[in-house]
Amino acid sequence: MVIGDGVFTPAISVLSAISGLKDPASGGIPDGWVVFIACVVLVGLFALQHRGTHRVAFMFAPIVVVWLLSIGSIGIYNIIRWNPRICLALSPHFVVKFFKITGKDGWLSLGGVLLAMTGTEAMFADLGHFTAASIRLAFVGAIYPCLVLQYMGQAAYLSRHTSHVEDSFYQSVPRPLFWPVFVIATLAAVVGSQSIISATFSIVKQCLSLGCFPRVKVVHTSRWIRGQIYIPEINWILMVLCLAVTLGFRDTTVIGNAYGLACITVMFVTTWLMALVIIFVWQKNILLALLFVVVFGSIEGVYLSASVIKVPQGGWAPIALAFVFMLVMYVWHYGTRRKYLFDLQNKVSMKWILTLGPSLGIVRVPGIGLIYTELVTGVPSIFSHFVTNLPAFHQVLVFVCVKSVPVPYVPADERYLIGRIGPREYRMYRCIVRYGYKDVQKDDENFENHLVMSIAKFIQMEAEEATSSGSYESSEGRMAVIHTQDTTGTGLVMRNSNEEAAGTSLTRSSRSETLRSLQSIYEQESGGLSRRRRVRFDIAEEERIDPQVRDELADLLDAKEAGVTYIIGHSYVKARKNSNFLKTFAIDYAYSFLRKNCRGPAVALHIPHISLVEVGMIYYV
Repeated sequence: MVIGDGVFTPAISVLSAISGLKDPASGGIPDGWVVFIACVVLVGLFALQHRGTHRVAFMFAPIVVVWLLSIGSIGIYNIIRWNPRICLALSPHFVVKFFKITGKDGWLSLGGVLLAMTGTEAMFADLGHFTAASIRLAFVGAIYPCLVLQYMGQAAYLSRHTSHVEDSFYQSVPRPLFWPVFVIATLAAVVGSQSIISATFSIVKQCLSLGCFPRVKVVHTSRWIRGQIYIPEINWILMVLCLAVTLGFRDTTVIGNAYGLACITVMFVTTWLMALVIIFVWQKNILLALLFVVVFGSIEGVYLSASVIKVPQGGWAPIALAFVFMLVMYVWHYGTRRKYLFDLQNKVSMKWILTLGPSLGIVRVPGIGLIYTELVTGVPSIFSHFVTNLPAFHQVLVFVCVKSVPVPYVPADERYLIGRIGPREYRMYRCIVRYGYKDVQKDDENFENHLVMSIAKFIQMEAEEATSSGSYESSEGRMAVIHTQDTTGTGLVMRNSNEEAAGTSLTRSSRSETLRSLQSIYEQESGGLSRRRRVRFDIAEEERIDPQVRDELADLLDAKEAGVTYIIGHSYVKARKNSNFLKTFAIDYAYSFLRKNCRGPAVALHIPHISLVEVGMIYYV
């Protein structure tokens, strides 16, 4: 339903604003031209999303303020001119009287009354940019009073002009103010649509981080404001759906039915989710959560029941959209989960690795091999697949696991967890890189340097603990949070490689002239990589370091100078032959289609193509 809100909000907002051109004061253009102009505005709105909102955000607040003051002033004008007694409608007595007189028709009208409050929830999409107190103050002090005055003014106008009910807003605007109000209404519709589109991007990004949505490209559009993102695939899908809704329905009443159902469903679901927050996050009494659901859920339930009646008149559209996107998310999550369980159940036993010896039964060549896996413990089956098919592997192996944790942000200084796999002489480590579901995983040019520094610091910490305990045994299975901002205690000194002589820097590298030439060409063609800071590490001579620790650090630095290779599995997921039809269809067709048409893991993890090695493997789940 959130996607539906992102589709119907721009469609009805822009079409309603442009429909003012049908007013006789503007010349009364035909409906077809109104729809065409609305589509042009929608295309322009979505086409500019890739530039981000920070370039034009300074205009949003003035537009909204002028819009609120305009509708509030027009509302006061209509109240005074047409029917001042409309102010009595603020009394709850008339609400009860209204339902007594109208009965079932009054209940059905709640579906239309709902549209008077929808749209105001868009401001809560700005919770990522403003505090909750500022949003409450803006709502209570400006938005709510102006909306009430405007709707009271329209009611006062309709009490004298009942035939103008189809377009009461523009009809109630004084004729000299028509064009200024039309312009500001269109701009306000664009601003409101922009807020919902940005909120849709944010929600999809969070679903992506939690593994509930196919991998898509996430672009961070602002260097200074965290949370302003742009997702191209979602942007164009929303645009196509908005145009389809606008061209298909061509009527604000039908779109309003769909829009109202989408909004009230989101509100109703949010109320139930808020009850879970009260119980599990705030740790409050369950009776308080139940009271919250009863009070707010009952009110929203009445509006929801009135909106459900409108399903045949356009309300089916958000339900269909919700079903399609829910099916996509379920298939993706199901396939990803089955693949993870396969890895979990087919881990390489440590006993098998120990029988291979420190050389792993193959030639250990200089360099660092970063093996990407979804497992936080154990060795993935892809490692044995690689070892048994290739005669050589890297001198230092690091199993890297990138995980999204259920918190909004993870501080950069607490992002890395480092551990050891097997005995010390195996030179095998584990690194867990943690991101929050609101963190944007950017192409971090210092990842390799941070990784080397973190492993060096872990080696030093392990040695210090072993010295204090009197035993120099490796702590297999233990993970430690390494603070990357604090470089003390690593035993290493970081230097800019440009300060070193070219011959000196190449003597420790085992890479061939051909490989170095290819690397240079690739960096020249890749503008982002060409700006990377080149550094080299040396063991601090002034520090007293245990000989075994010094040897391990020396091996680590030799491997770093030789080069870093990223190893990732190129998996093919297939359903077992004895699987039922639904599972076979979900895995072999639906999940396979999503994997082929979404971003690959190497791109999503920002792995340099020149250093990438993909290992093919079939998963029978």
